[in-house]
Amino acid sequence: MKHLYLIRHAKSDWSDGSQSDFERGLNKRGQKAILTMAEVLKEKKIIPDLILSSSAKRARLTAEGLAKNMGYRGKIKTSDALYMAEPEEVIAMIKEIKDKYNRVFIVGHNPETTELTEFLIDEYIENVPTLGIVALNLSIEHWNKIKAENATLEFFITPKMF
Repeated sequence: MKHLYLIRHAKSDWSDGSQSDFERGLNKRGQKAILTMAEVLKEKKIIPDLILSSSAKRARLTAEGLAKNMGYRGKIKTSDALYMAEPEEVIAMIKEIKDKYNRVFIVGHNPETTELTEFLIDEYIENVPTLGIVALNLSIEHWNKIKAENATLEFFITPKMF
């Protein structure tokens, strides 16, 4: 069984209007939410084997913050392809993940995170808010077998729940 965690980046900082969308960082609320959600994941004994992140600054900072506060020691792989990606494009990336990884975090954006969630499971999630985490169990042994029929929702959590 494989486990996939779809994570929307933490709350972004809009204070500098001269920054491009891609270069926006995190605000204080977003930084605090990272600590909260990292603690929740640690309590659930969830540590990823691999973290994939959009290369946009706010997603990278979210991935780095979660990794640091969870004790993740691996490398965070960033990709421009996770910025404004269609669900099919993300699925194609997932199919390329090495099978030695069983728990994978994908840190991205909206509406992509919500769209990918809806693509993979039958349950309706209207919106994955900032630092929302959708945990999926996949009844597969190989990442290249991922499809909607083998994904089930384990949990959906948001910072406001804690």
